[in-house]
Amino acid sequence: MIRILIAEDEQAISDLIAMSLTQAGYTCVQAMDGLSAADRLEEQTFDLALLDIMLPGCDGYELLDYIRPLGIPVIFITAKGSVADRVKGLRLGADDYLVKPFELVELVARVESVLRRYQKGITHFSLYGVEVDALSRRAVKDGQDIPLTRKEFDLLLLFLQNKNVALFRETLYERVWGEEYTGEGRTVDLHVQRLRKKLGWEDKIAAVYKVGYRLEVSE
Repeated sequence: MIRILIAEDEQAISDLIAMSLTQAGYTCVQAMDGLSAADRLEEQTFDLALLDIMLPGCDGYELLDYIRPLGIPVIFITAKGSVADRVKGLRLGADDYLVKPFELVELVARVESVLRRYQKGITHFSLYGVEVDALSRRAVKDGQDIPLTRKEFDLLLLFLQNKNVALFRETLYERVWGEEYTGEGRTVDLHVQRLRKKLGWEDKIAAVYKVGYRLEVSE
């Protein structure tokens, strides 16, 4: 199980991040200040750290100095969004830099990207009788391969990484097709319809009015 440290002093933001990443299949440990984060790092092993820069106790830059010898990848999550701040964070050794406010789907995507670089990402999913292997790009149900196109498989992964999160059609199109969304809602709808039918998830991938779709999973 991938374990992620969240060092964020705003409780509501920390809880929202933890909820989103937990739904994506990660184990999250929260720290509300820099010193508590350092304590967690001494007590437990982590695969990734998400650090706010403006932390009480010791700031994110100081924590990064502490973390680097441990070989743990770091993503800064901060309201300090100037180019100088981003360059400083990256030069000090952060793997990525996410500026508040941000979309939760982008957060999950950044986490997945960094973990893939370190070969630590979640590669296997099991839900509603369907087994999905991201590395071999196979989806299996009742022992039989499900014949998914490339776009359908990418949509499936995006839903699995963002369970119970309403995903805008714009987000789905830009993430899966890799192009700017200019109103191609029908393209997304057709692919989602085919994906639902092939998986037998007609009642699992729900349409969200004027938004897009959500993979519904009971906790």
